[in-house]
Amino acid sequence: MAEQDDQQGISRRGILKTSGTVALLGAVQQAFPSGAFAAGPGPEVQGAKLGFIALTDAAPVIVAKELGLFAKYGMPNVIVAKQASWGATRDNLVLGSDGGGIDGAHILTPMPYFLSMGYQAKQTPMSILARLNVNGQAISVSKEYLGAKAGLNSAAMKGVIAQRKAAGKKITMAMTFPGGTHDLWIRYWLAAGGIDPDSDVSLITIPPPQMVANMRADTMDAFCVGEPWNDQLVAQQLGYTAVSTGQMWMNHPEKSFAMRSDWVDQNPRAAIALTAAIIEAQRWADNPANIARLAMMIGGPAYLKVPVGDIADRLQGNFTMGDGRKFPNAAFKMKFFNGFASFPYKSHDLWFLTENQRWGKLPMSLNTNGIIAKVNRSDIWRKAAAAIGGKGPASDSRGPEKFFDGKVFNPANPKAYLSSLGIKRV
Repeated sequence: MAEQDDQQGISRRGILKTSGTVALLGAVQQAFPSGAFAAGPGPEVQGAKLGFIALTDAAPVIVAKELGLFAKYGMPNVIVAKQASWGATRDNLVLGSDGGGIDGAHILTPMPYFLSMGYQAKQTPMSILARLNVNGQAISVSKEYLGAKAGLNSAAMKGVIAQRKAAGKKITMAMTFPGGTHDLWIRYWLAAGGIDPDSDVSLITIPPPQMVANMRADTMDAFCVGEPWNDQLVAQQLGYTAVSTGQMWMNHPEKSFAMRSDWVDQNPRAAIALTAAIIEAQRWADNPANIARLAMMIGGPAYLKVPVGDIADRLQGNFTMGDGRKFPNAAFKMKFFNGFASFPYKSHDLWFLTENQRWGKLPMSLNTNGIIAKVNRSDIWRKAAAAIGGKGPASDSRGPEKFFDGKVFNPANPKAYLSSLGIKRV
């Protein structure tokens, strides 16, 4: 399905006038051919407990629950449970549902690798079954620094960072989990502008839903997080968006859908069923005609608990950055399905591992291809897609990736990429 943009736009007032009782299932029926999945034995179990963080990119998991897609594929008892932080997600995955935790989650892509290696937690083998989205994160700066005009080039912040450092109080920037995607985006942005994220600023960890409140309390000067929190910061006139991460790396990978590997091993057909439901939900969520309903669905108190407009604006591709810049119909908007956004490319997982090696969080001796072969279950994604009439890309690699600063990551030669980077810990 080709990418589409709704040229009419969606206003905050228009969304709020939209009936919350609109029938949703009609559009789902057009997503994939029906009936194919029902052939053969059904899932080994009828339920699983899945975690999510209050972020727009949790949408596929929420949609699959709300539209009855898990039930459609033989999993009517799936529970979707909000998690307080990425640390809580990690700890509940270690526990598993038998121990009062969860079986799988909407998750930062590096985290299943950390868990599988026993890094930052008890070793708990994990399996990535799908990518949930590309793009859709941002780096936001307090309104105090509007004069710095921070944008794609972080060097605009050099002056204020140097002043604060010289005065003995570093500028504080927040991300959501050490070694996670937001940590890597803000580190890349800073380093590309000649700012060392470990020595020039203070990086702290804040859960995504607490970012705006902490900015209002003046406990930090900038943050990197997924939507809708960047748009909400602008809506509340507390700061501005310096850069949306899709501007740094167009169509970059972001969150994943992952399950405990022991659960997948015990329930292989159920794992395929869950993945099929997620894929169908992603296609529905990527249809511009569904954005208003999607924003209402995920914005409610059970999920993100934010104004609908704070979600819909940037899903629509309309970016008001808060400093006078506007990007209507932006190509770097969040995508869930189009362009194989749902497929878990192994080459992307390799980039995340390589970046964590760059910053000294993972050893250079790590057998990256070996761990990727265990954690990344693109084979399950392909089986799920095939079962519902879809197909994946020809290769598990998307090939060389180019970044805004001209750097190129060739998955065939990650060491050359590391060598090309100026600021690093290796």
